[in-house]
Amino acid sequence: MKDAFKAQTLLAPLNLDVRVDGGTAFITGQAPSANYAGLIKVVATGINGVKDADTSGVIFPAPAAVAAPAAPEVSVDQGTASTPMPADTSSIIDASNAPAATQGQYDQAQGDDLVAQALAEHNRIAKGVWNAIQSNGELKNNPIDVLQSGSSIILRGAVDSEHELHLAAQLARSIDGVQAVDASELKVVGGAKELTKEKDAGGDTVYTVQSGDNLSSIAVKYFGDAGKYRDIAHFNNISNPDLIQVGQKIRIPA
Repeated sequence: MKDAFKAQTLLAPLNLDVRVDGGTAFITGQAPSANYAGLIKVVATGINGVKDADTSGVIFPAPAAVAAPAAPEVSVDQGTASTPMPADTSSIIDASNAPAATQGQYDQAQGDDLVAQALAEHNRIAKGVWNAIQSNGELKNNPIDVLQSGSSIILRGAVDSEHELHLAAQLARSIDGVQAVDASELKVVGGAKELTKEKDAGGDTVYTVQSGDNLSSIAVKYFGDAGKYRDIAHFNNISNPDLIQVGQKIRIPA
């Protein structure tokens, strides 16, 4: 999910923290305005296994107080203005009637417009790809993540066959607005559908350790990356990654 945030231009600079429990992603950090909450949620739920996103831990700064613009400074010496007053006093700013908006507020409004546009685009493109995959009988039970970077779609996870890999990429390309599809991180793993079949009471995916398994091989099955064993160890509070037992139940982070 952190990678998904990094792929989204507006969310990448925020360095949001994520914890997933029972299918719900709990996001913490700081964002420029409350309008970011919707974008954070829609990006988070593009990750396989994440059903909802809780943004109550994200801090949105309160709008700063705005001072009214000051009237032109005029120095007076014994009743005679050293800086002549204009004949037409309507050109002097009346601070009492000055609009509250400042350049900073205009920038904020522009930023919120960008967030709204990004949210609409993500709903239309990334969610369109996600829905297409979930509606496909061959793909819906595979652990596939959908990330969006600009108008490009990144598919990650595992499928059972080369046919399913090409099918997933083809479906992604068929969605209006998708300019490119990167499926290099979508791996062919035999029995991929079985990887997400077992769930615990909280809805997290569970893997039962088999003979010959280690955390690195399990990480390859789920993420296509042996280095992700650290994430699995941390998620399960395993202090020594080399010590796992056959039959042990291991929860897989979303």
